[in-house]
Amino acid sequence: MNRFVIGDPKDCIGCNTCMAACSEVHKAFGLQSYPRLQVMRNDDVTVPILCRHCDDSPCATVCPVHAITHEGDTIQLNESLCIGCKLCGIACPFGAITQHGSQAIDAPTYYENFSFTQAVARDVRTSPDNSDVHNMLAWQPGVKAIAIKCDLCYFREDGPACVQTCPTKTLFIISEESIAQANQRKREMAMMNSPAIPH
Repeated sequence: MNRFVIGDPKDCIGCNTCMAACSEVHKAFGLQSYPRLQVMRNDDVTVPILCRHCDDSPCATVCPVHAITHEGDTIQLNESLCIGCKLCGIACPFGAITQHGSQAIDAPTYYENFSFTQAVARDVRTSPDNSDVHNMLAWQPGVKAIAIKCDLCYFREDGPACVQTCPTKTLFIISEESIAQANQRKREMAMMNSPAIPH
């Protein structure tokens, strides 16, 4: 079984501390600073959504350049190999893979003086307003979009930064060991609460 981080919606306060911590530690390590998790909100609840490191890893199955691989008990994405095809994000059943990228310094974000024909002739693309476009469809000139997903902060001895910094302890690492411990606690609670069987 692969390890993964999951959030408990009953305790999440939507403070985004997990996203900020994720961004900071990855930026410091030299990776994309975009957070590997998103805090989703509706009228009643907020909860962080992260990669589940699926055992059958549909994202790795569809990756044409093998940028996503099964390593130990995790599914890891190599940002250097990613070509930004977005197939992994489409295949992910949890919507936990997003696309993000960095832009060259001083690169224009909009080429308003070029028509599309002129842009193609000069190998320059015009950029539409992407504010209402889904992340998987949006693009910007000069930006190589690459896949971003939870990597369980594999480079940190203390484990995932989001789990460590969550002020309400909403985030938990799920593993074979943690499941075994939870099952043992349930058995012990059931034994204490069950009526004595007469002999």
